[in-house]
Amino acid sequence: MITTNGRVDVLIPAFNAARTIRQAVASIQSQTLRDLAIIVVDDGSTDETPRVLEEIARGEPRLRVVTRPNGGIVAALNTGLREGDAPLIARHDADDIAYPDRLQRQVAFLQEHPACLGVSSGARHIDENDRPLGTVSRLSLPEQADPAWAPAREPYLLHPFLMIRRDAIERIGGYRFVYHAEDADLYWRLQEQGRLFNMDEVLGDYRMHAGSISSASLHNGRIMALSSQLSALSAQRRRAGQPDLTFADGVLTAYKAAPSLDALIQLASPQLAAPQQDHLRIAVAAKLLELAAYRPFELEDADCRFIAQAARSFAHRLSAANRDQLNEALVMSAVRLLQGGCLREARTLTAFNRYPIVLARLAFRLAVPDGVRRAVKRRTGRNS
Repeated sequence: MITTNGRVDVLIPAFNAARTIRQAVASIQSQTLRDLAIIVVDDGSTDETPRVLEEIARGEPRLRVVTRPNGGIVAALNTGLREGDAPLIARHDADDIAYPDRLQRQVAFLQEHPACLGVSSGARHIDENDRPLGTVSRLSLPEQADPAWAPAREPYLLHPFLMIRRDAIERIGGYRFVYHAEDADLYWRLQEQGRLFNMDEVLGDYRMHAGSISSASLHNGRIMALSSQLSALSAQRRRAGQPDLTFADGVLTAYKAAPSLDALIQLASPQLAAPQQDHLRIAVAAKLLELAAYRPFELEDADCRFIAQAARSFAHRLSAANRDQLNEALVMSAVRLLQGGCLREARTLTAFNRYPIVLARLAFRLAVPDGVRRAVKRRTGRNS
């Protein structure tokens, strides 16, 4: 066991996490780095989470449980930030598992790289029953971020495995109410203060399940698409010397009531000039295509109409490389829809001149074994 002067507050927001919280906290208790506090913010749980936390706390003096009325993850995270005082803050989720040397390695990295404000790592994917899914998250360098791309290339770090300097997050005012994209908004703002980095090492298990916020429904996916692209527009405005966007706590109620992407865009439009509204449409369209490719929901016909209209009206404003990426996403989304029997949606999404490409890709997907198909995709640089 190693003691270091890199004292860490481990911040864990929890809501109805009785099934997994014990395992998540145990993975922090077993860290080789011992100089830490474990701050769990119980965000108004209605299951057995409070009882489980009380049991753990009886045998763990480093555990501090903060209970608050349910207010969502942003309110919970900001509450937890105010409860600690360590110079380093590590995020952890109530259903994920940190490997024993996770914190030690991240502290060492930040000590060796004083210009770096935040660091995250790779993570192995597991299912609801702890079974490995055979996939791993490893993210690109945040320096490759581009807020003007559609969808924005975010300076993204895997949030449940983030370690950050307290003075940096306090300097930018903590988390904002950018619903379902509060992490991306945090990274855009941090990037303007200093360097962020993704370690290539796999330092934990990241649980993938349909109950996660952004996976729970198509409408949550629409909100995530909107919020993530608003956070990028917000970054563009700050970097151009324009007034920052504001994100009100209560707007989620209006977001949830909005029946379509068009209605969501209208809610966000008053703060934006006309060119920014146009960019928001194509960026949100592209982001929803991206999300639907790997989240457990599928596009509806109204979404396909919105995406097709945005592509026809605004894709010409993108760079040639960005247009190529968008066209590939449109083709592969149509292939996926056709394979799933969503004929009307695929037809709505696909321009007539792309029908031959879509049908050829569908035939290839149906006829060629998975292993051969993956090899061909690697050779041609395609990801879908």
